[in-house]
Amino acid sequence: MSPSESLIFPAAIYRERRSELAKRIRAQSGGGIVILTTAQEQFRNRDSDFPYRHDSDFFYLTGFEEPGATLVLQVDRHSAIAHLFCRPKDPEREIWDGMRLGPEAAPEYLGVEHAYPNTELDHELPKLLSDQTALYVRLASSAETDRRLRHWIDRVRGQARAGVNAPTEFRDIEALVHEMRLFKEPSEIETMRRAAAISAKAHLRAMRTCRPGQREYHIEAELLHAFRHSGAQSVAYNSIVAAGANACILHYRASAAELKSGDLCLIDAGCELDGYASDITRTFPINGKFSGPQRALYDITLAAQEAAVAATKPGNTFMQPHDAAVQVLTQGLLDEKLLSLHQLGSVDNAIETGAYRRFYMHRTSHWLGMDVHDVGSYREPGSSDANEKPWRTLQANMVLTIEPGLYIRPADDVSEAFWNIGIRIEDDAVVTDSGCELISRGVPVNADEIEAVMRAG
Repeated sequence: MSPSESLIFPAAIYRERRSELAKRIRAQSGGGIVILTTAQEQFRNRDSDFPYRHDSDFFYLTGFEEPGATLVLQVDRHSAIAHLFCRPKDPEREIWDGMRLGPEAAPEYLGVEHAYPNTELDHELPKLLSDQTALYVRLASSAETDRRLRHWIDRVRGQARAGVNAPTEFRDIEALVHEMRLFKEPSEIETMRRAAAISAKAHLRAMRTCRPGQREYHIEAELLHAFRHSGAQSVAYNSIVAAGANACILHYRASAAELKSGDLCLIDAGCELDGYASDITRTFPINGKFSGPQRALYDITLAAQEAAVAATKPGNTFMQPHDAAVQVLTQGLLDEKLLSLHQLGSVDNAIETGAYRRFYMHRTSHWLGMDVHDVGSYREPGSSDANEKPWRTLQANMVLTIEPGLYIRPADDVSEAFWNIGIRIEDDAVVTDSGCELISRGVPVNADEIEAVMRAG
């Protein structure tokens, strides 16, 4: 495979993104210079590294997945010149660690104007920083980055008597890039559709293979098999496989707990495909049949999701789907006497006082994209006072999850029939011109359909 064939998207897409970023920089400060470094490799133990995963912002602007790389983008009124610093070719290291692109091939492969070995970063950066007014970086990202930045700036300031000026404005590059990433391009949405389809197949596999007596890690293994067998490079996050009472722990990890007949199994799992995340949650009966209390709470949760889906459309705010879900969940909790109508008086009072939060303590949505909790402000940009900013208005090509849940822990004032029931239903939604498209419904969500899948095996 040639280098150009291994890019996720054509190099032109990454050039267009850099061009758009340059427009936003010109609008904000007239021009400047961007310094953006990819993620570092991380040791797992003395003898091995964690699997490497690029920095999302860096990858968004370059398409480059190798470690040890830095993007420098010089922006003036008329041009945007991209400089890439990457690992040099090294036949000895490539025998052990794999092929490197190298700076010689980078301009043609990535569409950057210039490329250098990353060993020349300290030599070249002071020259590139000279006479730049605004510097765009990740502010306070790490002590090592700050140290190197001070070194480069000091080198430029040392040339003051020669008429060379150092940057005088320091701006946050993440604010600009994250606003761009919030709105997905058609190619990104198509990739996310594929990731969601793979994850849906994995959830189906888990339902069909689930049997009482298995362990949570058996189900996790089925998920991982399905992800990799379908071409996904990784999980998007550590998979949650939670049996019985474990489903009431929001960030539970698949462990060795036994899957017992009569309990529910909650799976929150999604793959990462070509740098983009999927995020699906399904809850199903381990023995294939919901009990009466389980079915009652499941149907309430599904109705809450349906209400949230209906509220996910352009013109509504990010919080309106959550508010719609809370309304249904709270009414359901009152109907099942998990909340006391006598004490609370009304569903509105139960919501206003936060009584429902005992059983539903998280928000209904988060952004989804290159990161599972993707970037982008949840408040409208512009106001200087964060407390006065309204919630973000939903627009076409935003992508978010819709994931209401109910979590019933043992308590004296809760009927024992509901103890240790944890339910969450989550799908991935692309905001369209008129509503939203659920791209993760390749796995059933209706309780009767789930039972039918499990009977068929």
